[in-house]
Amino acid sequence: MPEIFQFAQSQLSALSIWEASAVLLAIAYLVLAVRENILCWYCALLSTAIFTFLFWDVSLLMESALNVYYMIMAVYGWYQWKYGGSNNSGVLINSLNVRQHAQIIAVILSFSAVSGYLLAQYTGAAWPYIDSFTTWASVATTVMVAKKILENWWYWFVIDSISIPLYIDRGMHLTAILFMVYIIIVIFGYLSWRRRRLEQNFLAAHA
Repeated sequence: MPEIFQFAQSQLSALSIWEASAVLLAIAYLVLAVRENILCWYCALLSTAIFTFLFWDVSLLMESALNVYYMIMAVYGWYQWKYGGSNNSGVLINSLNVRQHAQIIAVILSFSAVSGYLLAQYTGAAWPYIDSFTTWASVATTVMVAKKILENWWYWFVIDSISIPLYIDRGMHLTAILFMVYIIIVIFGYLSWRRRRLEQNFLAAHA
């Protein structure tokens, strides 16, 4: 038992203060997003700025590029939640049909195959195909969050589950733990958004 505590202590001491800060901000982002609190986008901007440099440092090139995109989407998401929608007072939770999801998934897989091949052939990127898949899937899913598409939580569940072994392999243990926490939060996120969407539909029907 003491050996376990010693190992845990050694792992914690090896963690970067920057990684810890990015993780805490990322958790704050997701918890606030579950509550539809617009402050989530401020946390997202700061967290992804830090992760951009961290991922580049461990040769997860697509993940690093993804976080640059996240920074841009943090601004876009904030604007959509504050000024989007038909009445310019913020978007409401909505949903996509099966055909739309099939199209999104097909695009994600196509882009992942192409970029994974290019990374494998011309760079030293780690896990090029998995890295590409989580990147392109996250690109599409982040748009869904900004547009308040209910099913974004399904996509995040898959992305987060696949990302965990990726980060463990790269030595980013705290980030791997973060994604384990994410899996739990996204379940509550889906249930919370689904309840609110039902409330929205009820109020709209009785307005």
